[in-house]
Amino acid sequence: MKTNSILKIGLVSLAAIIIVGCGDSGSANSAGTSNTPTKTSSDPVAKKFKIGISIPAADHSWTGGVKYWADDEAAKHPEVEFDIQTADTAAKQITQLEAMASNKVDAVVVLAMESVTLTPVAKRLKEQGIFIVNVDRGFTDATIADIFVAGNNTQFGQMSADFMAKKLNGKGNILVLEGVTCTVNTDRVKAFKAVVDKNPGMKILASQAADWNQQKAQDKMTIMLTTYKQVDAIWAGDDDMALGVEKALKAAGRDKGIWILGGAGMKDIVKRVMDNDPFFPADVTYPPGMIAQGIQEAVAALTSTKKEDLKTFKHKDVIIPIKLIEPANAKDFYFKDSAY
Repeated sequence: MKTNSILKIGLVSLAAIIIVGCGDSGSANSAGTSNTPTKTSSDPVAKKFKIGISIPAADHSWTGGVKYWADDEAAKHPEVEFDIQTADTAAKQITQLEAMASNKVDAVVVLAMESVTLTPVAKRLKEQGIFIVNVDRGFTDATIADIFVAGNNTQFGQMSADFMAKKLNGKGNILVLEGVTCTVNTDRVKAFKAVVDKNPGMKILASQAADWNQQKAQDKMTIMLTTYKQVDAIWAGDDDMALGVEKALKAAGRDKGIWILGGAGMKDIVKRVMDNDPFFPADVTYPPGMIAQGIQEAVAALTSTKKEDLKTFKHKDVIIPIKLIEPANAKDFYFKDSAY
């Protein structure tokens, strides 16, 4: 979603980088270009850095947006050799990361399939001297990543619950759908429930994991609706899941007098917020373009820091603020030609 947040993080020019040569990694997943390096008598050819980018396969629209922005940003840096890999399982992602290490990458930018599963392999790569940029789904050991880039997930959960509490006037029955098991989901749900606990008139009837997947959300919500007859609102926590919830509600004939709050700023949902669709009164941002920030951070670190100094690089957090999207400001977050 080309929100203001993405414009801030995705279009920043790394003007300080001197482009002196470029070439293709030979990988089918490379997003770089292939030109012959140039060399003059006065300017030696600089070292060509290798960066591996490891992200989940497009199992829902948000991760599809991640791949789009990864390719887009990598293409801006012909001075770097990129290896962009997608994985549909944590095991496959581990194998890909280990292969990147064997191919002597200087850095990896990792958006983990699962926080717990990917943490050990990230630690091994770190011990081998590979610079680590962790995006979105944090490792369970935060000290592993040299740089961590993510949206403010505590703010995401808190802002979502605050909106629901206000719209429900502090009273109502809520169903909750959660994402995959990772730090992102944990932070969001913990913050959401903390707000609900402060509103005794609000009750979470049930909470189920649907892995940010539309079909899983539809299936889980179909079952939940057979159990709970009085539901006022649903926190899907993700726009793909919100669309699955909508399908379940319509199939069950429960699409009147109930509304959904998703999240992440999918253009289709933002358009419906803008059009005052009663199903979707609001949304919150969480741009997939944050992967571009992760790539920028990796490139900047490699090109501006001596190799020996990378070993003692001071950990850096880049936390992207969350915005509430409502009908009054939705036009500022809607771009019909965006990837998400």
